[in-house]
Amino acid sequence: MTDITTEFQELKKLTLLGAKTALTMDEAAELTGLSKSHLYKLVSRRSVPFYKSKGGKLTYFHKDELTSWMLSTRVKTSDELDAEATNYVVMEKGSKQ
Repeated sequence: MTDITTEFQELKKLTLLGAKTALTMDEAAELTGLSKSHLYKLVSRRSVPFYKSKGGKLTYFHKDELTSWMLSTRVKTSDELDAEATNYVVMEKGSKQ
């Protein structure tokens, strides 16, 4: 029974996280997979978009902004790099003729 209860609580937590727009520090850490201490460092460096409560004590994150931030540094595939290299060589040869 304990395993089922634990799995249900995890499912409930993930469902609530998916439905929320404003995330707490704990929820943002859960969503990003980053530790809270690393997230605090990113906030202090202003490297991640965040919001402060009126008194400035609490930190919140907009889920869509956080997701965009996580996906902001795309790494090209090998096929994309090969295509760019081929295109560059073809363009360079064409411009020298």
